[in-house]
Amino acid sequence: MIRKYCFILIPVFVLLSGCMKDDELWNFERSSYDLPFEGLFVINQGNFMYGNASLSYYDPETREVLNEVFFSTNALPLGDVAQSMVIRDSLGYVVVNNSGRIYVFRTQSFELVGKITGLTSPRYMHFINDSKAYVTDLYARSIAIVNPLSLEVIASISVNNQESGFSQHATEQMLQVDKYVYTNCWSFDNQILVIDSEKDQVVDSIEVIKQPNSMVLDRYKTLWVLCDGGSPESPYGYEQAGLMKIEAGSGKAEIVHRFSEGALPRSLKINGSGDTIYFLNEGVYRLSVLDEEAPELFIESPYPRGYQGGYYALEVDPLSSDLYLADALDFVQRGKVYRYNQAGEAVDIFQTGIGPGGFCFKP
Repeated sequence: MIRKYCFILIPVFVLLSGCMKDDELWNFERSSYDLPFEGLFVINQGNFMYGNASLSYYDPETREVLNEVFFSTNALPLGDVAQSMVIRDSLGYVVVNNSGRIYVFRTQSFELVGKITGLTSPRYMHFINDSKAYVTDLYARSIAIVNPLSLEVIASISVNNQESGFSQHATEQMLQVDKYVYTNCWSFDNQILVIDSEKDQVVDSIEVIKQPNSMVLDRYKTLWVLCDGGSPESPYGYEQAGLMKIEAGSGKAEIVHRFSEGALPRSLKINGSGDTIYFLNEGVYRLSVLDEEAPELFIESPYPRGYQGGYYALEVDPLSSDLYLADALDFVQRGKVYRYNQAGEAVDIFQTGIGPGGFCFKP
């Protein structure tokens, strides 16, 4: 049986977060936690401009879920649109997109350590080493270089595409092979940028299908890229969505699979052994990285075909290969997460905050 810990302070949080400075603490008794070393964080985006993003924590062993853990511990709203999270040693870094900041907290107790500010519209964070990390951005046309030790922005990498009338390049996820960091440019774009992490410079770009929205790296150092193709109404144009791969050391992307017209695939993930990829396209599909066949439907969507809601995000447990599927429902009520084992059998379901849009496993 799942024990759910819910906090009744959410309505107050939604009403007051817009007029409250982030360093003002509310006067109430804070929660105290001492967690097991392994677990799963759920990043709840919340509603744009409402400042109601939140963090949930799930223990796969006990199946217990804790909601609003950041707020209940620190008496501090997480902010406006939590985009992603990364863990380095014992610290968690939550990138809050519309608030333009990154909160740093202890993953064992959820206690706030500090914050990184001076960012425009941050999306993802990637560590180069203990004292240098990259932060991608939706609008800045640059990648911020931050020092995680001092919590300061120390430099930036220009990615400005002055030849385009669109706001390019909007950088997203990052994956590293040796000294090279690859980042996908999703919004009104069709490029994978290659950055030399020693020189902090863009040294190459690889053209892919329009709007690459997610990437993974397999055990053979092959980069897999999922592209949604945009939409017919987009001023940037539209093409059929596709799954592509870039072999190690190659500067060219190869089309592995084309989706039917109107498909909106997203949330490409890979298992812990790096040999099987998964993604959402209404339901959950999977493909062996050595397979030349089309991706197979692994878990069907509970929604009618063509329904644009439903599963919103996907993650694969690197140890057990269990799958976690986030369902944002209507983005007004609290969302849900479905857990399946590697055989595709239902294991658990639990409630989260509003708009669960990402996951981060605590190693």
